[in-house]
Amino acid sequence: QGPLVESGGGSVQAGGSLTLSCEVSGYTYSGFCLGWFRQAPGKEREGVATIDDDGLTDYEESVKGRLTIAKGNDKKTLYLQMNNLKPEETAMYYCGARLNGGSCWGVLSRYGMEYWGKGTLVTVSS
Repeated sequence: QGPLVESGGGSVQAGGSLTLSCEVSGYTYSGFCLGWFRQAPGKEREGVATIDDDGLTDYEESVKGRLTIAKGNDKKTLYLQMNNLKPEETAMYYCGARLNGGSCWGVLSRYGMEYWGKGTLVTVSS
């Protein structure tokens, strides 16, 4: 399978919006948990959001109501819609996948991902 490839990062002022995309044409949605993680400078990578085969989502508490993970209608793209961004959310954002029979159980909280894209940088200015 091919690599995951992120795009859509950039600079935005606090309160602004941005949508990240992840090309997953080298994968199949079936059998995979898909999601987004991020890593800020000097900090460990943290889970942001996941979506399973049934479309069930899981979010890190601080992003609920502002960030939305979604699968594209083309069945080859994963999105992260980000609204009302905060400066502390400046980070490299990574698209990831984990072969879990389509389940995302424990991925955000404990297990993380198996496959990763190279990341796309999001900078949120005060």
